[in-house]
Amino acid sequence: MLDALLLAAALVSAPADTQLVYDGRARQLDVAIPRIDTSVAIDGRLDEPVWQRAARLTGFSQYRPSDGRPAEEKTEVLVWYAADAIYFGIRASESHGTVRATLADRDNIDADDKVQILLDTYDDHRRALLFSVNPLGVQEDGVWSDGFSGGAGGASSGGRFDASVDLNPDYVYQSRGRVLEDGYEVEVRIPFKSLRYQSANPQNWGLQIVRTVQHSGYEDTWTPAVRANASFLIQSGTLVGLKEMRRGLVMDFTPEFTTRLDGAPTASGYGYKGDADIGGTLRWGLTPNLTAVGTAHPDFSQVEADVGQVTANERFALFFPEKRPFFLEALEQYDTPNRLIYTRRITQPVAGAKLTGKIGATSIAYLGAVDAQDDVSGSNPVYNVLRLRRDVGPSSTLGLVYTDRIVSSDYNRVLGSDARLVWGKVWFSQVQVVGSRTRNASTTNSGTLWDITLADRTGRAYGNHFELTGISPDFVAASGFVNRTDVVTGRLMNRFSWYGAPGAFLEQLTTFVSVNPLWRYDDFLHGRGTIETEISNNWNATLRGGWQVQLSGSNQQQVFESSDYLGYSVPGPTDTVAFVVPHGLYNLWSGSAEVTTPSRPLTANVSVNYGAAPIFAEAAEGRQLSLETEINWRPTTALRLNALWTHRILDRARDGSRFATADIPRLKLEYQLSRSIFVRYVGQYFAQEQAAPLDPRTGLPLLVDSILAPGAVGSVIREFTSDVLFSYKPTPGTVLLLGYGAALSEPRAFRFDDLRRESDGVFLKISYLFRM
Repeated sequence: MLDALLLAAALVSAPADTQLVYDGRARQLDVAIPRIDTSVAIDGRLDEPVWQRAARLTGFSQYRPSDGRPAEEKTEVLVWYAADAIYFGIRASESHGTVRATLADRDNIDADDKVQILLDTYDDHRRALLFSVNPLGVQEDGVWSDGFSGGAGGASSGGRFDASVDLNPDYVYQSRGRVLEDGYEVEVRIPFKSLRYQSANPQNWGLQIVRTVQHSGYEDTWTPAVRANASFLIQSGTLVGLKEMRRGLVMDFTPEFTTRLDGAPTASGYGYKGDADIGGTLRWGLTPNLTAVGTAHPDFSQVEADVGQVTANERFALFFPEKRPFFLEALEQYDTPNRLIYTRRITQPVAGAKLTGKIGATSIAYLGAVDAQDDVSGSNPVYNVLRLRRDVGPSSTLGLVYTDRIVSSDYNRVLGSDARLVWGKVWFSQVQVVGSRTRNASTTNSGTLWDITLADRTGRAYGNHFELTGISPDFVAASGFVNRTDVVTGRLMNRFSWYGAPGAFLEQLTTFVSVNPLWRYDDFLHGRGTIETEISNNWNATLRGGWQVQLSGSNQQQVFESSDYLGYSVPGPTDTVAFVVPHGLYNLWSGSAEVTTPSRPLTANVSVNYGAAPIFAEAAEGRQLSLETEINWRPTTALRLNALWTHRILDRARDGSRFATADIPRLKLEYQLSRSIFVRYVGQYFAQEQAAPLDPRTGLPLLVDSILAPGAVGSVIREFTSDVLFSYKPTPGTVLLLGYGAALSEPRAFRFDDLRRESDGVFLKISYLFRM
């Protein structure tokens, strides 16, 4: 506190043309940025006199792949604020290669050079607002959350172990940049109207600057952040003494008009049906730290289709991230361990309301919604979701979650609490206890979920994680995503890391040794054995220039329990005969390899996995080959191509016959005419076949209660979907969308000679952000 006061006093007494310098490596991390009540044109040129008076942040350090070293490239960030906004000027040198920058759509600059500004506006070291720009000023924004996300439905980005990064939220701010001979310059203005922050006056904000240098694959930070810490944000610097900031009235109204024409087969051939709808969303900043949002008839037509996932031989529901704008705002505040909140359960809300923010040390997130009419009951499901989290100490938290889903007289209610304790700087422990109560017709059941992380160590050379999670048979989370019950799972992981010398070919090598046992819930409570156990060893290498190589091997012990196959039978000479599980335990070995090329105009990721795998429908052993390939090509600054291919083969181990195949190629092509206009094409072919389940002993068809088992006649999906979209988005909320999509099928996969149209549609959406 004394240091902050001395810095503030020095700023007041300094001449107007004096520039204060804060060197990160010298631990000059308390920044008293000047308040200058003026404005500048955001044009990417730091030539106005006000920039000579801004605080200057220098002395960056390398964080990835090896922390604690001076940054190879020079980065300088200028910062000052006015009554209504905070300004950043970025000067980044590039002495070893070419600056990489493309004219991209929002949040699509991960393959470019970029600088991230992390503003911890509550100074609580838990979450920070992320504002990222590439050398042309193209924006990427979202929320950085320390630790692992519980996954309320938002997509995490970056594959990080120190944080989850949700890029779905969009904020209104201005940025422009330009590429120079020896680097680039970017100018950024972030209005206080776009932020949530404390009500105190004056107040302090956490600040971290992260620069990604694509030619080397390195990541640099302004403060010298180290891996041996359970919190990344607690290692940030601080903007001290911010005062008398004015947001004005924060009220956004976004009316929207949507019209669509949908086609589908009819009794007389093929017909179209059209409709139009008017809806809107109102966002009101009640205080600097509390925001209310209401919506009526929200439209989700701009959402890109989910990437196809293989469903053959899957026992449980697959997870898809949330993408819909109304639910994305402040989605990170709904995070809980074990995904007790999953907003995609609300399929098409008639109306919804949210209240999010922070009062003192307590984060508040409430969501209420009335969903579209339920086909079974004929009633509208009503959802209520509440998440509270209390800060304790520098980085620890206490949390409460409540959800309910009410349909007529039926309901599901979930109430739970959780605590996360960070201790010894590099350790954390976590516990969660949850109960559910479900009424369905005349039946009422209760269930429990508990989760204990005994210890998690985040060390530079060594880390570990020891966790147990139990979910009782009757536990139901109708507003969450808990896809398997009646189990207790263990996660025991040890990590070892080695770092190469500067300039070495091998820059970092990490190995994970993991053991994941799984018990039936009652078996665990009574000390009986596991039904599944997986032991795996994973090696990750970072090579000079940004290459990534991963090798792994695993052994899975799979038990097929007779109780899971009650009612299964096979045809006999005169009558059906009970199906007998061949034997209880299989030892299944598999291995995989993955290579990711450095970020270049042409980047590729290839992974292959081969080994034994269970065939659940037959209680038998199989041999599986999986191939995942992704290619990103940026031939110009405006054109982007993303190609994905998922290929999977599952054969029966006993005779080599084919049980299932899947091929899912996907192509996304984007042309960015300007920062606000792009055209996108997405084509995906979903080809999947699964053979009829057979008795491993006799080869006869499997029956359930004397009826052919589900899928006993096999299943075939051969669907080609194609979507074209024109998008004009000058600012978040102001949108003009015109799109066409079609789904076709054919009797023979990838022939394209007998495609039949299953459905298609044209839509138009217009919305406008009125910001008051």
